[in-house]
Amino acid sequence: MDSVYHVPVLLKECIEGLNINPSGVYVDVTFGGGGHSKEILKYLGKDGVLIAFDQDPDAQRNKIDDPRFVFVDQNFGFLKNNLRLLGYKQVDGILADLGVSSHQFNEPGRGFSTRFDADLDMRMDKQRALTAAGVLNTYDEDKLHKIFGIYGEVKNAKSLARTIVTGRMDRQIITLADFKKLIAVHIPKGKENKYMAQVFQALRIEVNAEIEVLEDFLTQSAAVLKPGGRLVVMSYHSLEDRPVKSFIAKGKFRGEVEKDFFGNEQKPFKAVTRKAVVADEAELAVNSRARSAKLRIGEKI
Repeated sequence: MDSVYHVPVLLKECIEGLNINPSGVYVDVTFGGGGHSKEILKYLGKDGVLIAFDQDPDAQRNKIDDPRFVFVDQNFGFLKNNLRLLGYKQVDGILADLGVSSHQFNEPGRGFSTRFDADLDMRMDKQRALTAAGVLNTYDEDKLHKIFGIYGEVKNAKSLARTIVTGRMDRQIITLADFKKLIAVHIPKGKENKYMAQVFQALRIEVNAEIEVLEDFLTQSAAVLKPGGRLVVMSYHSLEDRPVKSFIAKGKFRGEVEKDFFGNEQKPFKAVTRKAVVADEAELAVNSRARSAKLRIGEKI
C-alpha cells in the first residue's frame, strides 16, 4: 500500500541528517506511508528503536511488523508525553515531514483535494470537531480574511471573506461544489488550480491548527533530544519553514536569540547546514512534490 500512499521526499538527505546510531532511539513523527520509517529501520541494529507517530487513521494500515518498531496513534504535538509513557525521556533523533501525503489528496472523502467534489472536511484527526465547512459557515468576516491572507497568501482575501459571509446567509456551504459556485467570481481565469490550492491550504492549516502544533512540537523536540541528537524537519511552504528556521537558529519563534550575562547565546540547537537542503534535478524529474521541499537539520547543543 505504501508505494502509492506517498513517495518520500529527500529520503537520502533525511537519513544522512539523522546521523543514525545503530543502537539509538529515533522518532518519525509523521509516519504516513512509512517510507522514511522503513529506511531508518535499515540503519538500526537489533537493539535500536523506532517510534512512529501518526494521527491519521489511514496511516495505521501501513504499520511495520518489526520488533524494533512502535506505533503511536497521536499527533506529534503530544510528543513529549507519549515518549514518557513509553519510558523514554530522551531520544537520539527526530524526523518530521510536514507535507500532506499524496494519499490524503487522492482520497476524495477526506476533502483535502480540489479535484473531487466532497464534503469540506480536511481533518487530519477525525476526532477533531472543527471541519473546513465549520470554518466557512461560522467564522466572522475578519477572521476569514486573516486566515486566507496569512495562511493562504490569497491576494483578494478580504473580498473572498465578504462573499463567503454574505453567501452563507442563503445556504450553508457543505461541499466543494457549493464553495466553488459561491466564490466563482473571485477565482482568477487561467489560475484556478493555484488559487484553489492557496484557499485550501489556508483552510487545512486552520482546521488542524498546524502552525500552533508545529511550534509546540519544535519546543518539545528540544526537551527530548539528547545532546548531539538531530532534529530533521522537511517543510513545503514558507509558513512552516519560517518557524523551523527560526527555532533552529535562535531557539524561539519571534525576536532575537537570548544571551546570558556573559553574552553567550542561549539556544538549544546549532544548524548543521547553513542553508535549507533542497531536491536535486534527478529527484525533481521523478517527484514533482519535491520542488517546494526545504529540509533543515539542527543538532542539540
